[in-house]
Amino acid sequence: MRLIFGLVLVIGIGLAGFAVYMARDFIGGYQAQLAAERAARSAIVPTVDVLVVNKSLRYGEQITEKEIRSVKWPENAIPEGTFRTIEEVFPEGERKFRTVIRAMEKDEALMAIKVSKPGADAGVSSRLSQGMRAFAIRVDVSSGVSGFLRPGDKVDIYWTGRGRNDAGEAEAVTKLIQANVPLIAVDQTADSDRTGPNVARTVTVEVTPRQVAALAQAQSSGRLTLALVGARDDTTIDEIEVGQGEIIGEFTAPEKETCTVRTRRGAEIIETQIPCPE
Repeated sequence: MRLIFGLVLVIGIGLAGFAVYMARDFIGGYQAQLAAERAARSAIVPTVDVLVVNKSLRYGEQITEKEIRSVKWPENAIPEGTFRTIEEVFPEGERKFRTVIRAMEKDEALMAIKVSKPGADAGVSSRLSQGMRAFAIRVDVSSGVSGFLRPGDKVDIYWTGRGRNDAGEAEAVTKLIQANVPLIAVDQTADSDRTGPNVARTVTVEVTPRQVAALAQAQSSGRLTLALVGARDDTTIDEIEVGQGEIIGEFTAPEKETCTVRTRRGAEIIETQIPCPE
């Protein structure tokens, strides 16, 4: 009897141990699956609908609904100025096309800075910001940075003319009159994707109405020269003015040579100025 009781006890303990082992294995597997699910859930990035172009587009081409499609885009990585609906691209009552002003590749997000306003062409007027004006500046190979200017660049504008130095004397001066002015056209093109140098005769800048008046006065009273600003240069420039005297230094006229002759009159010597011989 005791033998049977002992055998049953051993078998019971064994079954209990096996049950504990199975339960621990099951719980471990469940926890691993739960952790994997949580990791997968945290890896899911929220997305929103963004419009992209479905083919490569170059400057001057028109965009209609046929060239646009909607895709899912990571919500935390949406480029500034994108469109999410067709209604944003073509508002009600507007003409149903825009014009490319910056080249775009297939599946690139459609952005406001790369297209004209609804129904507009790729001309200069489509690039002007609210309240700004376009002003043309005459340039040549030297004042126009050897033809390396293109739409989208920024330039500093210098004026050279007649001014007065600290002593109130008239002299030639060169002065910075406008800094970091954006170019919106070179000659008759506003294509910012143009490559290679092109010696232009005029460049068009985007300025305020007051700056237009200042530039018009400067262009009529002297000579304007452009200096190209680096693409990533955001430094602030102080007032700059350089006069001719600062370049060549103070100029002192040589003393005029004088010639004299001495004559004796008794005990007195008289010195008389006469023309110097050639």
